[in-house]
Amino acid sequence: MTETVQMDGKLLDVRGLRKYFPIHKGLLGRMVGNVKAVDGISFFIREGETLGLVGESGCGKTTTGRLILRAYEPTGGDIFFKDRDRGVVNLAKLDKAGLKPLRRNMQMIFQDPYSSLNPRWTLLRIVGEPLVAHGVARGSELKDRVAELLRVVGLRPEYMARYPHAFSGGQRQRIGIARALALNPQLVVADEPVSALDVSIQAQTLNLLQDLQAQFHLTYLFVAHDLSVVEHISDRVAVMYVGKLVEMAETEELFIHPLHPYTEALMSAVPKPDPRYRSRRIVLEGEVADPSNPPSGCYFHPRCRYMQDVCKAKGPEMRELRPGHFVSCHRAEELQLLGVLE
Repeated sequence: MTETVQMDGKLLDVRGLRKYFPIHKGLLGRMVGNVKAVDGISFFIREGETLGLVGESGCGKTTTGRLILRAYEPTGGDIFFKDRDRGVVNLAKLDKAGLKPLRRNMQMIFQDPYSSLNPRWTLLRIVGEPLVAHGVARGSELKDRVAELLRVVGLRPEYMARYPHAFSGGQRQRIGIARALALNPQLVVADEPVSALDVSIQAQTLNLLQDLQAQFHLTYLFVAHDLSVVEHISDRVAVMYVGKLVEMAETEELFIHPLHPYTEALMSAVPKPDPRYRSRRIVLEGEVADPSNPPSGCYFHPRCRYMQDVCKAKGPEMRELRPGHFVSCHRAEELQLLGVLE
């Protein structure tokens, strides 16, 4: 299915994406509501860039990544993807048969390197599985391809006869990266790929991801909650809160000049390597909104220190306040918020 959509250098263009999980109660399993995990978000990723997707746990980051890859069925919205073979397609409208040839160009790196690898399989089978599933390689050709993939991620080819338990967490994540690269994808969704690793191993893995991006011209959606990691690897950053995007901008612009109060609070939590620096941490009052019963108006207003009556009554629209800087806040023009580098 080819769509007449102008991508203008974009690889992915997400429009109004929604995912509602039904809530069932009672003996008959009657549906009594929905958990609005992703609630009408729109963003784009240019070819060859990294978009960091950040927010608190439970805000819908991982769900967004899985919706793009169609691991979850979207409730609504469009996901336009510029496939190298088929042109622009709307992933949200394709059935299983239509998706299969596109899956080789979209892959995922999972958060937990311990549970994402089958402990009963050797590295040859783990890394070679996508190649076999898509009929790309078999036999000696498969072994040669797996050996090359292991070299690319910094592992020795003779490891392909071993099982995952023989490797450290950092090495297992490299195995997961090799598997994701097996089919030479265009888009890689990295779901907190370094959060389960030691700090020193995190740096090595991030550097590896950047080297691979340059070598294979990869495009990343990098899901994370660690802002220092996101600042290091991302070209642009999108901030989520309770299923909605609240801000999106170039990384440096967002970190220096945040326009949304939630982004300002996140930035205040980023540590500075300066013993003379006195922390100005903004501690948000109250609890994160319940996605099954969100508040009226702006979802963030019960915790916002800049809240006014309009914030309770009307939900803000995402708008471009500065070139390339989008924000969803009624008071964005008048607020003077502090960034992490100030």
